[in-house]
Amino acid sequence: MITFYPGPSKVYPQVAQYMQDAFAEGILSVNHRSPECMEITRGAIEGLHQKLNIPEAYFICFISSATEAWEIIAQSLTVKESVHIYNGAFGEKWADYAEKLIPKVERITFDIEELPDLKQINACGDVVCITQNETSNGTQIKDLKPFRNAFPEAIIAVDATSSLGGIALDWQQGDVWFASVQKCLGLPAGMAIMLCSPKAIQRAEQINDRKYYNSLLFIHDNFQKFQTHYTPNVLNIYLLNKIMADVPNISKISERIRNQADSWYKIFDENVTQTLGCNDKNEAVQTKVCATKPLIQNPEVRSDTVIAIAGNESQIKDIKTITKANGITVGNGYGSWKNTTFRIANFPTIEVNEIRALEEILIKL
Repeated sequence: MITFYPGPSKVYPQVAQYMQDAFAEGILSVNHRSPECMEITRGAIEGLHQKLNIPEAYFICFISSATEAWEIIAQSLTVKESVHIYNGAFGEKWADYAEKLIPKVERITFDIEELPDLKQINACGDVVCITQNETSNGTQIKDLKPFRNAFPEAIIAVDATSSLGGIALDWQQGDVWFASVQKCLGLPAGMAIMLCSPKAIQRAEQINDRKYYNSLLFIHDNFQKFQTHYTPNVLNIYLLNKIMADVPNISKISERIRNQADSWYKIFDENVTQTLGCNDKNEAVQTKVCATKPLIQNPEVRSDTVIAIAGNESQIKDIKTITKANGITVGNGYGSWKNTTFRIANFPTIEVNEIRALEEILIKL
């Protein structure tokens, strides 16, 4: 089965061999405080810095999931208020979760075809929360500099779950970045990566939250020794270490992903015509056929890594049935678009022959 599901998605093929190697090397039973495990953790962190061009001053740690990052940000980096700027389901869920933990949450929504108008926002929260790539509707915010300029004192927290490891990101424009590994990083689900700027660590020290097992300062103290704050997913850290050694620099990956995204959108943007017959002058008459199309019409806000395609409910159902019959899984729609969209993961793990196989089916529909 070929999968284009946008998470958990396809893992790198060499993961199969690396999992066998981990078993043979005793990694699955290694003590997480041992020198061996610390070396694996160090290697994975260094690999992320090198291959994703993460600034050396940015602290990297491993947590259980991107959802856990929401909790850490609320507990360890927010004094009184967080501002959530979003246009989709995952941004909304982040705000919902924060609301359970902190005194005040301000929500600012914007249309899926537009970027937020920051000049109209007067919020001044401790943390500004942004979903850089909204998996539910296939949108992305490509440039985060306006947020840094609009909120110079705030901690800028960025959910990059469907883009980290797939496209080049301007790390300096955010103070906290996080993503689960089961998407662009091509690993099995069960771990996430969190990056923190020096500014974020300073904020955590000012708040001095040490009440929880996942308090950021407790995590930071442990990772200074390349140790984790709890018994971690050692296998995934091992796999991440191996994969970072294999993949090219993010600049090359990003170029390929963006070119592939352009090709996907071109397929659906092109008008489909059909000859219906002749007019009274015996001239062929063509008309545009209403076909599936990108959910997002504005190219400036379309995601490079999650391609959302819209149609009527019957069309979407037929597409999922036909692709499945041909051994291909596409992603379901999400939230209010559940029945009228499907999603295509455009992640680094997906190979050219797999893309061609799905393209051939879609073009014929």
